[in-house]
Amino acid sequence: MGTADKFRYKLQTATVVEKLIAINVICFILFFLARTIAFLFQWPADFLLEWFVFPKEPGEYIFKPWSIITYSFLHSGIWHILSNMLILYYAGIYFLQYFSPRKLLNFYFMGVIIGALVYMLSYNLFPAFAATGRSYLVGASAGVMAVLVGIATHVPNLRIRLLFLGSIKFWYIAAFLVLLDIIQIPISNSGGHLAHLGGALFGYVYASQLKKGNDIAGGFEKVIAGFLSYFESGRKTKSRMRTVYRKPSKASSTSTTTTSTKISKTEKQEKIDAILDKISKSGYDSLTKQEKDFLFQAGKDN
Repeated sequence: MGTADKFRYKLQTATVVEKLIAINVICFILFFLARTIAFLFQWPADFLLEWFVFPKEPGEYIFKPWSIITYSFLHSGIWHILSNMLILYYAGIYFLQYFSPRKLLNFYFMGVIIGALVYMLSYNLFPAFAATGRSYLVGASAGVMAVLVGIATHVPNLRIRLLFLGSIKFWYIAAFLVLLDIIQIPISNSGGHLAHLGGALFGYVYASQLKKGNDIAGGFEKVIAGFLSYFESGRKTKSRMRTVYRKPSKASSTSTTTTSTKISKTEKQEKIDAILDKISKSGYDSLTKQEKDFLFQAGKDN
């Protein structure tokens, strides 16, 4: 298999989360290369960037409506993109165990849009920002927070293992990051933290409504169905798993229930942690049928 074939295969089999991360990384590299070129030729440093960042002024936004999406693929530095992509990767792994890839994209892009609108409204309504000059929003954090809070709302008691902290409930992590954004608003990057909170709020509301059977963002999903289909062009692993969730066979359901009743709560959590670690390292396809059935039943118990 040649290099081109390997690349094509990797692209086709990549998960929706991996594709989102790849696009963010490529955009990050391209825009920093553009800055280097601008420096060498003594052009304005942000001659290209200014067309894709999201402004606080509605009058400026009218002339670049695409920026409500494109700003999310731009990052201010290495730490900015690294922290966002790490959270997206790990939150995305768990998210795709309970929702389809398309639903993840719905959370992500609607979080990006809501975060941008909260940023714009805040900078034009709150007196604290009255003296602020030109201001722009960049970064995927609002979309990332929508995914993170969304899955934390859906399975709040799901535990994950963190380095040095041991096993911790998913919603503790989401709550900590939300609280961190709130207390940092008066300190620095106020607009960014407000956008994060907008994405987090959307993730909570959307996941809560989905639990009740209300898909409040289903219309957005239909509007951009063609664009979303690109992210689903590869492997359909996660959507197949979702079908298993909806219609488990009677035999498999009975078998899993019996296993759950024979082990203690501690042993059950240890087994869940081991399965999730295996997913994060090797992907969902690496699980045995028994492990998939066990994880499905554990998700229902939560």
